[in-house]
Amino acid sequence: MLLAIDTSTGTSVAVVDHDAGVIAEVGTADTMRHAEVVGELIRQALAAAGVAPADLSGVAGGMGPGPFTGLRVGIAAAHAFALGIRRPFVPVVSHDAVAYVWYRDGGDGPMQVVTDARRREFAVAAYDSFDDDGLPTRLDGPVLVPRDDVPERRGTRVDATTVSAGGVGMVAELAFAAGRLPLTGESPLYLRAPDVTPSAGKRVLR
Repeated sequence: MLLAIDTSTGTSVAVVDHDAGVIAEVGTADTMRHAEVVGELIRQALAAAGVAPADLSGVAGGMGPGPFTGLRVGIAAAHAFALGIRRPFVPVVSHDAVAYVWYRDGGDGPMQVVTDARRREFAVAAYDSFDDDGLPTRLDGPVLVPRDDVPERRGTRVDATTVSAGGVGMVAELAFAAGRLPLTGESPLYLRAPDVTPSAGKRVLR
């Protein structure tokens, strides 16, 4: 059983189990208040699932693509929770979760996940159905492209405004069961570098 957190768009938290599926999921589409809400959403998800932290076998975190400020909140929260309960952290590409939910809910054939990257750009990844382990087969991406230059592909374009933490958690559960972890590295898939960078500081003359 996993706790799953994603803040690549809004904020979503879920408790999932390989056999039972998504047990509880809560979230908000607000893209500006990740830090203010993630702690309360974790509490709500655990309470709704009737699960204590000690019952969890790990914590899955959506690694993006997403904006620097919002994405790092969820990843930091997932890392901290995993450390607190002494369980592993499992990184998952957030677009994989979107594709998983789409196929699970009846989607079929090639599809393309598109999320708003702001500044007239989209983040894009392409998929081709489930593989033998029940995981979405990613053909390429995620990549950042101008809005007018999204590659035209055969199949369905899915413009995702939210990422389900339930999807993040189930991708992690299925990958673990198939012996395929890690699916991705622990480096966040930031859309671009932060706008504000630390200054070099003042030079002190002696």
